Amino acid sequence: MKLLFNRWRRVRGVVGVLFLLVVAFVYAMFQGGFVSWFLFYLVIPISLYSILLYMNSLSDITVVRIIETRKVQSGGRFSATIHVNRKSRFPLMYVQLEEKVSPSLASQTSWKQLIFWGMRKEFSWTYEIEHIPRGEHVLVGTSMQVSDMFGWVKKEVFITNPKTILVFPNLTEMVYIPIETRYDQGAAASRIQAMKDTSMATGVRSYQPGDRVSWIHWKSFARTQTLKTKEFEDRQSQDMFVVIDRTPSPLFEEVVDLTASIMQAIVRHQASSAFLSVGSERMFLPEVQTDQHLQRVLYHLTKVQDDLTKPLDQVFLHDKSLSNATTLLYITSNLTYEWMDSVQKNATNLRACTCFVINSKTEKTTREQNAMYKYAASRGFQVQTITKDRFAQAFLEVKRT
Repeated sequence: MKLLFNRWRRVRGVVGVLFLLVVAFVYAMFQGGFVSWFLFYLVIPISLYSILLYMNSLSDITVVRIIETRKVQSGGRFSATIHVNRKSRFPLMYVQLEEKVSPSLASQTSWKQLIFWGMRKEFSWTYEIEHIPRGEHVLVGTSMQVSDMFGWVKKEVFITNPKTILVFPNLTEMVYIPIETRYDQGAAASRIQAMKDTSMATGVRSYQPGDRVSWIHWKSFARTQTLKTKEFEDRQSQDMFVVIDRTPSPLFEEVVDLTASIMQAIVRHQASSAFLSVGSERMFLPEVQTDQHLQRVLYHLTKVQDDLTKPLDQVFLHDKSLSNATTLLYITSNLTYEWMDSVQKNATNLRACTCFVINSKTEKTTREQNAMYKYAASRGFQVQTITKDRFAQAFLEVKRT
């Protein structure tokens, strides 16, 4: 039944045009006179074009999409240009082009363009997406609908041209200051960046993607034709453990943005950290130090959603990765007593814990929140409330408190 209905939709326009042509001819035959025959001859070219349009094939149309914006961040602008080509010069009256997208972009304004094509073989169309949301989106293809002058006959073709675009979190350049640095002799607070003493090599190991070119042991490569990397003595180590809260929250996008900015700042300052993200899927990286590690984190943060359904304190209480954490950095928009208790029970080696609690500009700290922050300070947690416009000074504000 559905198949018959679809066939009828394709031919009903032609049937209507033929019926109109017959009615005009019968009217001219019985009525006679200049006016009736003039109407009949006026209908002939319109009907003929509609019939030819129905018979014309759109299979020779090709579409090429060129992405104008190479790297897009959350809330930014995305631009693309679509080039449509065809082989014939059959005149096309009204053509509507539409970019079909994945459901993740369905809430945005639809991207359509109505043009009078004429006899041209090529046409280019540039469209923009303002305030594109973070995530992994798919541009499925281009839909092209052609109709005659009065919309009696319509033909549509869909050209599949899938393209995946990644919209990364909104990164903020920030000054990174280690919260706590551990030397071989013990723990100490220091603003010195964690790095390796490159003046003294202690050995060589196999090359790993992300290693610096200056660390390659060229003498070993000349002998064995295998890339080896120098190993250096650590002057100090930064046992940072970064955790993102994926509990559903209206400020979750700000949580993701701050987390991504912090991870970028850590890697750019040649420091190292572990990264933990728990939700419907768990991601744990024991070491984030190179650009390759950072890209894995950013790719995860591009697609991550606030989909943690279990109570956060229960999840952390049974997560074994936290047991060896010494310096914890927690990014959230809602700090709870239960989470602090679970961290103290699980992270037995914890020496310092800093919590970035994100607030909106218009939100004021309540009496209950102040009581919670005092409780956190009494348990050794350093709580820093921050708004989006203060992300760049996040570590500076921690040092002031």
